[in-house]
Amino acid sequence: MGRGNGYDVKDLKLATAGRNRIEWAKKDMPVLRSIGERFAKEKPLKGIRIAACLHVTTETAALAQVLSAGGAKVSLCASNPLSTQDDVAASLVRHDGIGAFAIKGENRNTYYSHILKALAIAPHMTMDDGADLVSVVHTKKKEYLKGMIGGTEETTTGVIRLTAMGEKGVLRYPIVAVNEAKTKHLFDNRYGTGQSTLDGILRATNRLIAGSCFVVAGYGWCGRGLAMRAKGMGARVLVTEIDPLPALEALMDGFDVVPMAVAAKVGDIFCTLTGNLNVIRREHFVKMKDGAIVCNSGHFNVEIDIPALARIAKSVRTVRPFVEEYLLRDGRAIHILAEGRLINLAAAEGHPSNVMDMSFANQALSAEYLARHGKTLENKVYTVPDAIDREIARLKLNATGVRIDRLTPEQKKYLASWEMGT
Repeated sequence: MGRGNGYDVKDLKLATAGRNRIEWAKKDMPVLRSIGERFAKEKPLKGIRIAACLHVTTETAALAQVLSAGGAKVSLCASNPLSTQDDVAASLVRHDGIGAFAIKGENRNTYYSHILKALAIAPHMTMDDGADLVSVVHTKKKEYLKGMIGGTEETTTGVIRLTAMGEKGVLRYPIVAVNEAKTKHLFDNRYGTGQSTLDGILRATNRLIAGSCFVVAGYGWCGRGLAMRAKGMGARVLVTEIDPLPALEALMDGFDVVPMAVAAKVGDIFCTLTGNLNVIRREHFVKMKDGAIVCNSGHFNVEIDIPALARIAKSVRTVRPFVEEYLLRDGRAIHILAEGRLINLAAAEGHPSNVMDMSFANQALSAEYLARHGKTLENKVYTVPDAIDREIARLKLNATGVRIDRLTPEQKKYLASWEMGT
C-alpha cells in the first residue's frame, strides 16, 4: 500500500513506471517545459501553498512539477474517482516529494476525504477541475478562506458554477477561469476531448465506429470535437442540443440535429457532453435498440440517469472492463461505459500531452498571475489575461517551428486609423 504522512496512493512500488510515463508525456509538452525552466530560476511561487483537485495523470504530474519548481508547496487530489493513474500518483510522492491523495476507483467517502487531506496544507490557492475544492472551502472548511489569494478553474462545468457564485455575491476569493482561455478550450476541449473520448470508447468496447449511428449530446467545444472525430472515422453523427445557436452551427457543419427522443430510437453509440444532469433518462432508454452503448464525456457522472436504467433492468453484469450490461425485461441490453464517468479518463488516458501542454501552461501562468495580483482582485471570476493567452500561443508555434507574419508599420497605422478611409 502507499499510505503515509502527507500522501495516500495505491502502491509506492509503482513509482518507477510512473516516472517513465511522466517523462514520456513531458517530451510533448514544450511550452510547459519552458515555463518550468523559467520558474526554476525566478521562483515566482516561493512560499505559496497550492491545493489542486485535478485528474491525476502524467500531464498533471508535469504541471505539479513546474509549480513545485516555481517554489510552491503542492498538494494534489483527484477530481474524478476513475481518472487517477496510480503509477503517476506514486511517482509524485516518491520522486518529487509532492503530496498526492488519489487512488483509481476510490469510493465517494475516500474521494472527499482526499479533498480534505489536500486542503490540510491551508492553501493560498486552489486549482480546480470541477470546483470541488472551492465548494468544500466555502461550506465545510471556511477557516481556509482567511489565507486564500485566489484560485483557478480548468473545466466548463466548474466555471459555470463559480460564475454563478460570483454573481450571487457568495464567492469569497477571485478565480481565474482557465477554461475560458482560447489556448485552452479551442484546443483542449475540441481536439483533446474529441480524440480521447473516441479512444476511451474504443478501448472499452473494441466496436467499429465506421457505419455506426453516433449520437453526440451537446455541441459545445467538446461536442464539436467529438462529432468531428466520429464523422472522420465514418460514423453517421446525430447532434442533440437545447440551444438554437450551437444547434444551427451543428447543422451547417453537416450534422443531423434531432431531439434525443428521436436519436434514442436509431443510435448505436451515445455520448453526453453537456455539463447538465439526466440528459439521457428513462424515456430514452425504453426506446433504444438492443446493444446500444451509452457513455459520458462531461465532467460529472450525472448526465446519464443510471438509477432510472437500473430500475427498469432485470439484471446488471460486467461484460468487459468498464462495460456494464443492463438487461431489460423485454430482452434488450443497454451498455453503460465507465459507470457514466468520464470515458476518456476512465477507460483511456485522457487528452494527449501535446494539447494539455497549453492547458497546463495556462494553469501555471495563471498561478503566477494570482501570486502577483491576487490580493488586488475582486471576488469574482476572471478570464485569463489576453497577454498570457497570446504568449502561450506564441510559445507553442515556436516549439512546432511555425512562423507567422507581423504587421508592417503601414498596416498598423491603417488598422488604427479612421482618417485613411477605404
